Amino acid sequence: MKQANSSVDVLIPVYNAEATLREAIESVLCQTLTDIRIIVVDDGSTDGSAAILEDLRSKDPRVQVLTKPNGGIVDALNFGLTQCSADYIARFDSDDVAFPDHLQNLCNYLDEHADCIAVGSTVEHMDEFGRPLYGLPHPGSPLDANPRWAPALEPYLIHPFMMVRRRSLTEAGGYRYVFNSEDSDLYWRLSERGRLHNLQIVGGKYRVHGGSISSVSVLSGRIMAISSQLAALSALRRRANLQDLQFGKQALMAYRTATTLEGMWEVASAQLSPAEANHLRIAASMKLLELSGYRPFKLEESDYHFIRKSLVHRAELSKKNRDEVRWYLSSAARKIAERDGWGTAFGLIPTGPCLRGYVKAMLARSSFGTHMLNFARRALRPSCDII
Repeated sequence: MKQANSSVDVLIPVYNAEATLREAIESVLCQTLTDIRIIVVDDGSTDGSAAILEDLRSKDPRVQVLTKPNGGIVDALNFGLTQCSADYIARFDSDDVAFPDHLQNLCNYLDEHADCIAVGSTVEHMDEFGRPLYGLPHPGSPLDANPRWAPALEPYLIHPFMMVRRRSLTEAGGYRYVFNSEDSDLYWRLSERGRLHNLQIVGGKYRVHGGSISSVSVLSGRIMAISSQLAALSALRRRANLQDLQFGKQALMAYRTATTLEGMWEVASAQLSPAEANHLRIAASMKLLELSGYRPFKLEESDYHFIRKSLVHRAELSKKNRDEVRWYLSSAARKIAERDGWGTAFGLIPTGPCLRGYVKAMLARSSFGTHMLNFARRALRPSCDII
């Protein structure tokens, strides 16, 4: 196979990944594109990762290992970037598996399309044991991105299956402390500099498991919901030539201390205008519902309360976006009902004149049938005309 014109640095952050690390790096070493360098940043691992990396490095000089005290993925990535020198930088994670022609396909596309500055692929999903997962979302076209949507339609590439021009990444400023959404924030900034593209080619296997940063708990899900929507608001500010939002490292501790979505929203709103804060409330609510649809955590009563309160701002959205909000609510309520019962699911539904529509939409998507409709009639106030 003809080799691409440019060499590639593959950047891999590692923290306590001994269970999957060897398989991940060996899948990169076996690429058809051989003119690569693998820059691994060991972010203070305390398990057997260091020994595995030393073994891999001793067997293949393309593996270079950098070690630093634990500081999180943003610090690890930015540290690794200082050591990259190739024209193209590919991202990869320590728990995924790349198919042999993955890097070649991405490199070819960038070589052939000078207007594109970052390209990604689609993936097969797997669980922590490598078993296939089906029905999980795949990124659409970055050209459809819309930061005004709730939740924002991001110019998204699957981060560990992405390749970017090093010059563009450097000019965009690298990674910022947009916790659990540092990739989304980067894509908004890259999209201001050139075109992003998703190849309809499967690049490898992407692992979805409870130990990942955004899946480990509902607390992490809340942080991602807030941060991802702040990244979109940040993009809107730049488009309007307004002062950009600031993303300090100390915000993570503030979010963790706040614990609830309400508390995190209050922390984030400190630097927002009232209109931005209102949009963040409903956008973060819908993002958390989206995440809960395929992440292994359960929402809590405080989340339901915040989401219900956020719906007062749906009138500020377009009709198409309001319809999507209704879909998020009804789909989430159906899943909650099947798992925890309809008494819990009704916690998502706002009271008032729109109750009829939400309940009808929920029941239409329910697998329980007519008897659940009768249950709804009994469970709700007799004065509510829901049917």
